[in-house]
Amino acid sequence: MAFTRSLLLAEIVSGMALTIKYFFKPKVTLNYPFEKGPISPRFRGEHALRRYPNGEERCIACKLCEAICPAQAITIEAEPREDGSRRTTRYDIDMTKCIYCGFCQEACPVDAIVEGPNFEFSTETREELMYNKDRLLANGDRWEVEIATSLKADAPYR
Repeated sequence: MAFTRSLLLAEIVSGMALTIKYFFKPKVTLNYPFEKGPISPRFRGEHALRRYPNGEERCIACKLCEAICPAQAITIEAEPREDGSRRTTRYDIDMTKCIYCGFCQEACPVDAIVEGPNFEFSTETREELMYNKDRLLANGDRWEVEIATSLKADAPYR
């Protein structure tokens, strides 16, 4: 039996049949810079601070994200405002320390700090990976539609 299989080249014929089968199927390769694949609603990308629809920042300076961060990458300073509420004066994240665990996002009671859909944030220097409050708010403004959609899609599972 083994001699017959080797004489008829059964393995090569079955391999060629498989090749021909996939040759005529649609290709699954993406032309990456121009085409992007789907991203899960739970994807953890670049951090962002969100705002309420009226433009006020969401962060209430509870410092839960700073306390729960296992890498100690978040630094928050806060002071009371004239209306009695607390808001941050400084919100820094050292992205070189961040391990993208998502604990900061889970700990936030008002969904202020989130990890957004952006995974294309390469830099040339380490200083560019030190995010301050202004940069985080700008990320939130830029990605708000995608972030809100992801949070809504993930809401039944939280």
